Amino acid sequence: MATAKSVKKLKNHQVSFSIEAPGAKQVVLLGDFNNWDPEAHPMKDTGNGVWEKKMKLAPNQYEYKFLVDGEWKEDPGNEKVCANCFGTLNNVLTLL
Repeated sequence: MATAKSVKKLKNHQVSFSIEAPGAKQVVLLGDFNNWDPEAHPMKDTGNGVWEKKMKLAPNQYEYKFLVDGEWKEDPGNEKVCANCFGTLNNVLTLL
């Protein structure tokens, strides 16, 4: 699930992405904020099967997904989605 906190409008937001993936060996956060680069934002296992990544993002609308051991996963904590060009769904995060 992605959550955001902001100090002022039009400032960067601190965003925390997380996904439950017990037993996973690698989880990566990909989105249009990093050109869908699988090396840009690896996530860290918190030790209880939940993987997290914190980052600052500028106000905008972003599409993203998780790559869990090579398999694309939607964010189960974010019901906002849109269709992508592969016939599947991406999650949508809007920061104002």
